[in-house]
Amino acid sequence: MIRVIITVVLALTLAGCRSQQSPSTGSPPQADPMLQQLQTMTARFAPVDLTADVSSLPASERQVLAKLVEAAKVFDALFLRQVWAGNEAMLLTLAGDPSPLGQARLHYFLINKGPWSRLDRNEPFIPGAPPKPPQANFYPAGATKEEVEAWMKGLPAAEHARASGFFTTIRRDAGGRLTAVPYTLEYQGELGQVAALLREAAALTTQPTLKRFLETRAAALLSNDYYESDLAWMALDASIEPTIGPYEVYEDEWFNYKAAFEAFITVRDQAESEKLARFGSELQEIENNLPIDPKYRNPKLGAMAPIRVVNTVFSSGDANRGVQTAAFNLPNDERIVAAKGSKRVMLKNNQEAKFRVVLQPIAKVALGAADQANVSFDAFFTHILMHELMHGLGPHNITVGGRATTVRQELKDTYSAIEEAKADISGLFALQYLVDHGKLDKVLGQTMYMTYLASMFRSIRFGINEAHGRGVAIQLNYFLDNGGVAVAPDGTFTVNPGRIRQNVVDLTRDLLTLEAVGGYGEAVQMIQTLAVIRPPVQTVLDRLKDVPVDIEPRFVTAQQLAGN
Repeated sequence: MIRVIITVVLALTLAGCRSQQSPSTGSPPQADPMLQQLQTMTARFAPVDLTADVSSLPASERQVLAKLVEAAKVFDALFLRQVWAGNEAMLLTLAGDPSPLGQARLHYFLINKGPWSRLDRNEPFIPGAPPKPPQANFYPAGATKEEVEAWMKGLPAAEHARASGFFTTIRRDAGGRLTAVPYTLEYQGELGQVAALLREAAALTTQPTLKRFLETRAAALLSNDYYESDLAWMALDASIEPTIGPYEVYEDEWFNYKAAFEAFITVRDQAESEKLARFGSELQEIENNLPIDPKYRNPKLGAMAPIRVVNTVFSSGDANRGVQTAAFNLPNDERIVAAKGSKRVMLKNNQEAKFRVVLQPIAKVALGAADQANVSFDAFFTHILMHELMHGLGPHNITVGGRATTVRQELKDTYSAIEEAKADISGLFALQYLVDHGKLDKVLGQTMYMTYLASMFRSIRFGINEAHGRGVAIQLNYFLDNGGVAVAPDGTFTVNPGRIRQNVVDLTRDLLTLEAVGGYGEAVQMIQTLAVIRPPVQTVLDRLKDVPVDIEPRFVTAQQLAGN
């Protein structure tokens, strides 16, 4: 019953906080410094109405969307529990405090999905909150990273695979011994609820591939085997594009092993999807020309990976905490990536809001007046797409010391930051390759570097404790050290066209090679040296204090569907 109460409280408080929030330009009350500070922190997330056109969908498919939104809301509560065992009790306490300070704390708690400010190195903003646990709630309280790692290393191969896999938590049994617990058991109540809703949605839809995905994903939630449903998701060809399940591993800062639950409920933008589908046919050629030793290239990528442009109706769990996702590349199962590639999903309405509310104002501060004209939405959108495509290229399954393994397993806690940096920088390499070979307009060659420079400041503001921000800090400092980016006398930044292209090639080679050899030590050294905020960068960040860091979505279309 307590899990149901948490889900209801989340839905009610989230709607209440968003309906009561005042514009970020309003003056916070002066009487309470703690309230003023919280409102200033919250104002870094600009409220934005996210809408999606569902008018062309038949009534039955709109009912499907409503069911999927209902299922997705369960993951908000489940994700809270994955982040920290104390989150649910704290939410109930905050929801019962009607004071202005209490409501401000509740609002910021819901944005961050916990009592730690993700933009501020996870500093707690609620009195009494402990430091954010790097192991989240995936491992036993009181266990150390070294204890868990040593236990895993001592397991037989099959048991090690389960213990280090995406879909188990590690707990202690009655005798105090470590043991792997499947998600189906750990989260039995919530997963049963979501599976039932997915089956109801499957019964309503008339679209065969959507029906198959929903049925197989419902079964996966109850079996802990996601392979068949991931294949069905890759084959999904429908007007409704749901992504719902355990996927990303960012919350597991010990090993990047454990997947958090999330949902993106979206509708496809068919015209934009068709325009971008041509990129899939270029991937093998890009792989064949990556600037690494040919033995590390994949001579035969999986089938042409789907590319979808969609508009968000609703997102939840790991998909709606702190900074909002602009695009994603899934699944993370290396077996499917090797055989089929991975699907890239572009959240167009999210990206349009970020470009308008965040990136354009950043460019006016971080770049010189002449450079601002070369910041374009097309370059922003296209690089995000290529970033997602490049997650599927380069090394994944590797051999280290004669042992078959994966990049993720070898890089452990450094994996997310290194992989995000690799996708960014190799994305620039790939775009330049396509421009040079006449497959993209040469105008993009003029706008992509300056747009990306402005966007690097956008990402660094996420915080260098976060994988994307840390990966971007590595790149920006590399550019500064090697001449691709320069600081003007007035403190603005500019691209050096004579150096940036070679910087991109060199850093792409370094990161891909690091992944190919499973260079954990090298990754640690790179992060320690380059994933920092240097004074010239900090000066620009200080000037951006009145520019929102990101958006806080209000899911208008989801609310309308619920009211029908």
